[in-house]
Amino acid sequence: MGIRVDIDVMLARRKMAVGELAERIGITPANLAVLKNGRAKAVRFSTLEALCRELECQPGDLLIFETEQD
Repeated sequence: MGIRVDIDVMLARRKMAVGELAERIGITPANLAVLKNGRAKAVRFSTLEALCRELECQPGDLLIFETEQD
């Protein structure tokens, strides 16, 4: 399956809405939804950095590697 971006858990922990996070990191809610829903083919380091800054987490908290068996 590859690598997926798992934003839902951090959003829930921070009690933050998708729209609020999108505004804080400077991307559209639609682009954040692409990341959140697993449809992204890539993520910019600047976006990943902004996500980590606003969600107060590490990149490893957001990026998950899944094998075919997962």
